Amino acid sequence: MRRLLPLGLSVTLTACNLAPAYERPTAPVPPAWPNGSAYSAALPTEKAGLPWTALVGDERLRTIIDRALINNRDLRVTLANVLAARAQYRIQRAAQMPTVTAEANATLTRRNDQRQDSYSADIGFSAFEIDLFGRLRNLSESALQSYFASQEGSRAARIALVAETASAYATLAADQQLLTVARDTLSSAERTLALTRSLNGVGLSGKLDVHQAETIVEQARSDVAASVTQAAQDRNALDLLAGAPVEEALLPLSLSALISTTTQVPAGISSDVLLQRPDVLQAEHRLQAANANIGAARAAMFPKISLTSAIGVASSALSSLFTGGAFSWTAAPSASLPIFGGGIKGNVEYSKAQQQAALASYENAIQSAFREVADALARAGTIGEQQQAQRALVASNENAYALSQQRYRAGIDPFLSTLVNQRSLYSARRSAIATDLELLLNRISLYRAIGSDF
Repeated sequence: MRRLLPLGLSVTLTACNLAPAYERPTAPVPPAWPNGSAYSAALPTEKAGLPWTALVGDERLRTIIDRALINNRDLRVTLANVLAARAQYRIQRAAQMPTVTAEANATLTRRNDQRQDSYSADIGFSAFEIDLFGRLRNLSESALQSYFASQEGSRAARIALVAETASAYATLAADQQLLTVARDTLSSAERTLALTRSLNGVGLSGKLDVHQAETIVEQARSDVAASVTQAAQDRNALDLLAGAPVEEALLPLSLSALISTTTQVPAGISSDVLLQRPDVLQAEHRLQAANANIGAARAAMFPKISLTSAIGVASSALSSLFTGGAFSWTAAPSASLPIFGGGIKGNVEYSKAQQQAALASYENAIQSAFREVADALARAGTIGEQQQAQRALVASNENAYALSQQRYRAGIDPFLSTLVNQRSLYSARRSAIATDLELLLNRISLYRAIGSDF
């Protein structure tokens, strides 16, 4: 019984953990997504989120995203940080086990024509800390949670890379279309200017009409130059995301084709899906790491017990070292307890403050995620109607411009009417492209906001 008592006491002390018991905080957001006139009704059986391979149907864009996930340098940095965090966890975990070392020594001495040799071999461990109060265990738990946080960070980086690559691709498609509209408008304006100059030459039109026609030509020429620059910059951004130049064959055909192959992402009904978003999980693992650090700081206030021990053999002849040598062993336990100084209580208070900061960061991550999804849902609920209105506006302006040209050539209306309608048509076509791009970017942003991929 007396022999079992120390063993039971040792097990009890080894199981001691001074870290606060962790419980997942209540999410500080409503349990369901907002509803109202700006939001579309969700199906009760609708599962939130999509993998990017289901979001993106365009084969060209899929190829570029695949390349980005392999070649993007920012993602490589993130993945390297994950490997570093895993290595740190292994290092910290190894501190819970004794480091066993083996040592062999030989001393060869000759005195007065006599040899006095000695040989020895030892195996043991030095200054192994017996983790009675859980200091090392909590430091290991903190490193483990930091590793998990880095893993979730890599998930978030992949999702962000997919979304940014798809957005850059869509923006390039829109800017290419804007360039086409600007060139079409320039060509049409130059024909109108030529007609106006010819009419002015025969006295059927005033000089004012010529100058007014020149304004739309110069505006379109300026927009062509700006669109050429913007499209080139879009390609540079896409090359950077892909990690290598993107060839011409992979560039987008049109914005409308891209829209037709990009899926609307379901959001479900419950906001609980946010708890599985990688940045939210990353913040939670950091909170758990901070929680474990409190236990490590508290344990530092208690005695630190360490043990150094070794066993070995010694002999005056190498041939008999392991047969006739003298066996020996040593054990040197030690204990230290901080009394004054060292800032131990300050470390406890610091770890508690860090835990409170991590808690606030976790709650803020959930609230930010909720707002991102809610904003995307609000835009998704109204963008379709806006797109239809913009297309109807373009059609109306096309009819008005064609009619104004006919009336001007017939001498019924002044050139100003044609100019106004031409500008209105140009603006409507540009606005329609911007609306189409916003619809596509909304689908991509909803994929990123829900974050249920990888």
